[in-house]
Amino acid sequence: MGIIEIFGYVGALLIGIVLGLIGGGGSILTVPILVYLLHIHPVTATAYSLFVVGSSALVGTVKNVKKKKVDFKAAFIFAIPAFIAVYISRKYIVPAIPEEIVLFTYFTLSKHTAIMLLFAIIMLLSSFAMINGRNGDVENENYATNLNIPLIIIQAILIGFITGIIGAGGGFLIIPALVMLVKIPMKRAVATSLLIVSINSLIGFLGDVQNIEIDWVFLLLFSAFSIVGMYIGLYLNNFIEGKKLKKGFGWFVLAMGIYILIKEFSRQ
Repeated sequence: MGIIEIFGYVGALLIGIVLGLIGGGGSILTVPILVYLLHIHPVTATAYSLFVVGSSALVGTVKNVKKKKVDFKAAFIFAIPAFIAVYISRKYIVPAIPEEIVLFTYFTLSKHTAIMLLFAIIMLLSSFAMINGRNGDVENENYATNLNIPLIIIQAILIGFITGIIGAGGGFLIIPALVMLVKIPMKRAVATSLLIVSINSLIGFLGDVQNIEIDWVFLLLFSAFSIVGMYIGLYLNNFIEGKKLKKGFGWFVLAMGIYILIKEFSRQ
């Protein structure tokens, strides 16, 4: 095992620690680590990211179910249209993206660059949410039962396509949607989002199995490090307040997003 691979597995551990500490955001690091540190093609990296994110979120979901924090009704109303969108995007849309995308007469983007630029934009949006976002003031358990189903479905489909194309869990988009549209308390929204993320990500990954060659030994080992990191993060959460770390991590994600934009535009 080379030094680069060791750093990659350390990165996987870091992803899990961040997920365990602040309840989200760590998955946004998966694709950059796979692409820039381990030199994996972005399409393959986004597929691997879905598996890593999905398996890590599943571990968190099991813990939340035991604590009765998950709203299953909201989860499945949101998850069903979302995972259909994720599967379609991974199975059909991503493979259909041409290797060269012509934007203007004299300006083209490679598929590699286009995916990473979109990912960088999502990173920037995610960082703004972590830096400026509130951790939720809605703690009333008597939340609304009259749901705006059509609006929830539309939101879920949009998030599903974003998740499928860039390979990120999308928790930073799902949580606000659950709070604002479903009107559930923030703590329950965070727990419920993990279930949605795990379903979306793992089903989205199934759409890739027939399209790309999977290095299962590497992927399972990388995911195992991430899951171990999540348990470490959950343990550290007993001593460190994750909410205070969230803003600092947001600034780090912002810097990473800007770095990716600069790096990808420099390729042109």
